[in-house]
Amino acid sequence: MTQLKDRVVTQPSVRHIFRIKERGSTPGREIRGGVTTFVAMSYIVLLNPLILGGAADVTGARLSNTELTTATALAAAVMTILMGLIGNAPLALAAGLGVNGIVAYQLAPAMTWPDAFGLVVLEGVCIVLMAASGVRERIINAIPAAIKTAITVGIGLYIALVGLVSAGFVTRTPDAAGTTVPVRMGLNGHLHGLPMVVFCFGLLLMIALVARKVPGAILISILSATVLAVILNAIFHPANWGLITPALPRHIVSAPDFALFGHVNLFGGFAAAGPVSAVVFLFTLVLSGFFDAMGTITGVAAAAGLTDRHGRVRGMGRILMVDGAGAIAGGVTGSAPNTVFLESAAGVGEGARTGLASVVTGSLFGVLLLLTPLAAVVPAQAAAPALVVVGGMMMAQCAGIPWQDPDYLLPVFLTIVLIPFTYSITNGIGAGLIAFVVVKACRGRWREAGWLVTVIALLFVVYFAVDGIKAVL
Repeated sequence: MTQLKDRVVTQPSVRHIFRIKERGSTPGREIRGGVTTFVAMSYIVLLNPLILGGAADVTGARLSNTELTTATALAAAVMTILMGLIGNAPLALAAGLGVNGIVAYQLAPAMTWPDAFGLVVLEGVCIVLMAASGVRERIINAIPAAIKTAITVGIGLYIALVGLVSAGFVTRTPDAAGTTVPVRMGLNGHLHGLPMVVFCFGLLLMIALVARKVPGAILISILSATVLAVILNAIFHPANWGLITPALPRHIVSAPDFALFGHVNLFGGFAAAGPVSAVVFLFTLVLSGFFDAMGTITGVAAAAGLTDRHGRVRGMGRILMVDGAGAIAGGVTGSAPNTVFLESAAGVGEGARTGLASVVTGSLFGVLLLLTPLAAVVPAQAAAPALVVVGGMMMAQCAGIPWQDPDYLLPVFLTIVLIPFTYSITNGIGAGLIAFVVVKACRGRWREAGWLVTVIALLFVVYFAVDGIKAVL
């Protein structure tokens, strides 16, 4: 009896494995955070197939929706669970938006789909090698703390803008003569329609619950707005929901289709597109994947309180290894490179602080392999308020920026504004680092920038000029 008791006592519990108490959390918060992140990002199971399925490769072949849906959910499930178990961080992974567009509209037209996914695998291998050698972490640690903070603030603005746009609260102004602004409120400068009622209801409810510090405020608001959306859609049938119409599905269970799994030609892209083009494609994938993930990881980890006083993320080496492996998994499954999702911040806003939240999120993606019709119930108008509210919370990091220091003022400003304005974390980081090196050089203190940051800035110059360089070559 004593031996049995000792064995039970020495068994590692969930609390100890994920260091939940040490990080000031509880299992309940982690579960809520994991569910919230899943609800906020489950749209990717529908959106990624639309992006990849809308493109044809060099032979005219297109990928089917069922193949892409399965591939997207499978990669997200596996990699998010691994992030929880290995990285012990509340960071969920899935097919990266933006980089999947590179695969669909730059790689595929120049080669076959297996060739394109082969380059995606090579991207992941490059990132894993940089992580394993410590180069990637050295690069991240070399970036000044003020610019890391600016990345967090820029991401806050970015995810808030993404939320407003996905809900239709902010829309793009058509390119026509006489237009004076690039974006506008609603479709014609005014808010109208029942979907907008759902968004405003969800946003105001979330603001009220967060202000009252109600546990589960974000998740409660998303689910409440979804219920309202389903009811309004059933009664009035509005036509402007966007990607997801909140209707209860006729069938809940659907069989997964693993046809894309393993259809990879590692070096086929070099033969199909030519060595120069393939290298340019690979360079673009690596740089985008590297700095998009770096910015997201740093920003979300800072919001979760997982950084030290120098802005360094605890356990960054393990997190970066899993993130790099995500790109490999994206190529092997046929879902595009997987990377850490901004929507992880929604779970952090709900209280997630450990990898248990990621295990919950990944497990739900695993369940979704059989229940993909349920992903089509939560409309953007119900999930988007979480991005707006969490984006506002991340803006609090502005207080840690040395605004009075001329070495950082403009680099920080460019980093913050270009992330949302260009819809790219990579662009914001690149512009900020280039400006930082230029400011240091012009003030006669170029050595203070550090050789590593200077090299990175030069690589970003190449990145911004890559189309011109490709044309010359």
